[in-house]
Amino acid sequence: MPSSPVSVPARHGSRLRRVLTWWLVAPLALWALLASLYLDHAPAALRGSLAVLWLALAVVVLWRRACPDGRRWAWLALAAWLVFVVGWLLQQPRQDRDWADDVARLLQPQVNGTQVVLHNVRNFDWRSDHDYSARWETRQYDLDQLRGVDLAMSYWMGPAIAHTLLSFEFADGQRVVLSLEIRKERGESFSALGGFFRQFEKVLVAADERDILRVRTNVRGEDMQLYRLNMPPEAARALFLAYLDQADALRARPAFYNTLTSNCTTVVFELARTLDPSLPLDWRLLLSGYFDRYVYALGGLAPGLDLATLRDRGNVTARARASRDPDRFSERIRQGVPGARAP
Repeated sequence: MPSSPVSVPARHGSRLRRVLTWWLVAPLALWALLASLYLDHAPAALRGSLAVLWLALAVVVLWRRACPDGRRWAWLALAAWLVFVVGWLLQQPRQDRDWADDVARLLQPQVNGTQVVLHNVRNFDWRSDHDYSARWETRQYDLDQLRGVDLAMSYWMGPAIAHTLLSFEFADGQRVVLSLEIRKERGESFSALGGFFRQFEKVLVAADERDILRVRTNVRGEDMQLYRLNMPPEAARALFLAYLDQADALRARPAFYNTLTSNCTTVVFELARTLDPSLPLDWRLLLSGYFDRYVYALGGLAPGLDLATLRDRGNVTARARASRDPDRFSERIRQGVPGARAP
């Protein structure tokens, strides 16, 4: 028997409701629920109430998806999401919060020809995460003396996630590490989930290796790899100056950190890509623990050795923890690292 003329549109309407519900409304409601929990400095009661409302709306849409008015509920949920996301996007990053001591000061570079002065270089003496002697220093560097760059990767959450840092070496023995980090408020701690929802501002830290590398291996118990980058001095100089430009930009206009798209690894890629626009996008930029494999595939690590050998000789964790003299920390961790120069 032929189908009724209204059956085809009915089937299309039912299919549209399913698409709106499962592939659009439900994921957006989940996103809004999570974003509600991380609204910038909103009272806890407000954040909790918004999350409950989004959960209730999602349940109603899912429950009524097969009803004749299910599509109306789906459109209502979509309209509510659009209103919410506009408000969420209106959140602005700030410089005037009660910052944790280790990110309290912003890097202030001054470049005059080949001479660079960095104000607020961090050189803390860490005894634990909560027990330290705070020191901020002003240091001077000669760009003509820049001899190379080392890539440090500190694994803090399994093999797929690492914090990426670059250490710039000068002929007079100085080294300065540049690292993009979250700018924590006092008493705040990192949350990978919160990093997706504008929970943190970002900050560019310049620090002594005895501070920023040693605290990760010797205080926080992280596992660290160190590699010498296969980079000519002129490229190292351009990368160093690009980092300083980033520091100036963040001081002039704060920006939010993002766990996926604006973090310690993506900033290295973005700055390097300004020097070489042909650098390809790659999944290993997202899973930062595999960033060394990406750099190796591009010929960016010390040549002549396979990656397994570079990783084995570049694991500095044991040497870092065995080092008892902070003044010889940089020398000790580089023993056996291919291409690395001891101070």
